[in-house]
Amino acid sequence: MSGPDCSQTLHRLYEYLDGEMTPEDTATIARHLAECAPCMEQHDIEAAVKALLKRSCRQEQAPVALRTAIVQRLTTLRIEYTD
Repeated sequence: MSGPDCSQTLHRLYEYLDGEMTPEDTATIARHLAECAPCMEQHDIEAAVKALLKRSCRQEQAPVALRTAIVQRLTTLRIEYTD
């Protein structure tokens, strides 16, 4: 099978769920998920957790310090990932 293997798919699952991928990458991950039951099962679990968190935390605002720390961490990860 061409395309991503399971480890690549699972590594990028949150990007996929959050709609943060290019259309080509989205299509590639979607094809893998359609062909791989274990990855689709993990996708469904993560999607359910994400939906539950969204419903549970809808009214809550994260403290400014927490949001800043998260943004800094994400920025650091992206820089390390692209190098």
